Amino acid sequence: MIKISAAIITFNEEHNIERCIKSIMDVVDEIVVIDSFSTDKTKEICLKYKTKFIENPFAGHIQQKNFALTQTSHDIVLSLDADEALDEKLSAQIIALKSNFNKDGYFFNRLTNYNGQWIYRCGWYPDKKLRLFNKKKATWSGVNPHDIIEMAPDSSSQYLPGNLLHYSYDSITDHISQTNKFTTIAAKEAYSRGVRSSVFKIVTRPILKFIKDYFLKRGFLDGRYGFIICCINSLSALLKFSKIYDLQTQRRID
Repeated sequence: MIKISAAIITFNEEHNIERCIKSIMDVVDEIVVIDSFSTDKTKEICLKYKTKFIENPFAGHIQQKNFALTQTSHDIVLSLDADEALDEKLSAQIIALKSNFNKDGYFFNRLTNYNGQWIYRCGWYPDKKLRLFNKKKATWSGVNPHDIIEMAPDSSSQYLPGNLLHYSYDSITDHISQTNKFTTIAAKEAYSRGVRSSVFKIVTRPILKFIKDYFLKRGFLDGRYGFIICCINSLSALLKFSKIYDLQTQRRID
C-alpha cells in the first residue's frame, strides 16, 4: 500500500486551513505546510494538527509549490490550496487508490463556493484539476498566479469522481480585490513573455469574456451571483489588457 504526502502553501489562512487539514487527515500519511511567514494564527493551527510546518519566503505560486514538493517524504503527493478541501466521495476514492495506484496522476473536478453558494456554471465548473500525482513525473508550471501541474510526456492519468471543494470568496469585495491583485501579476507575466495589448483588445476582450461565461457557459442559471461573477470575469479581462497596455507605455501598474 502506497503512502501519500499532502502539500499545502499558506499565507494568513487562519480562516481556511483547519477545514483543509481536517478533510485530509484520514486520507494522507503526511501533511506538509509551506508558509510564507503568516502573521495570523495559521502556524498555531497547523502545529495543533502536527503538520510538518516550514516557513519559506514567497517568490511566486509556482516556485512555492515546487519547493513544497521537495519537502514531502513520499513520492505520491496530494497538492491542495489552503482554501480547498476534499468532499467525502473524493476522500473515499483516494483512500481506495492507496492499494491500487496504477496511474502517474489523477485529476478531479473542483467545485467553487462563492459567498455561500455553490457555482456550477460561469466557466467555473467542472474545473478539472490534476492534484494527485507521482512527484517524480510532475512539476508545477504555468504562468503566475495560474499554476498547473505539468506531467512527463510518458506519464498516464485518470479521472476520479468526487469534488475538490473550493471556498473562494466570502464577499464581492474580496473577489474584486483579488481580481485586481491577480491581474497585476498576470499582466506583468504576460508582458514579460511578449504579449501586447491594444485599445481594440481592451474594448473587445471583456465583452467576449462576458458573452462566453454568461451565455455560452450558462452563467445566467447561477442567478444573481452568476451575473456578478461573469461581470467580474469580464472586469478581469479589462484590467489585464489595460495593465499590459500601461506597461507598454511605461506606466506603473502597482
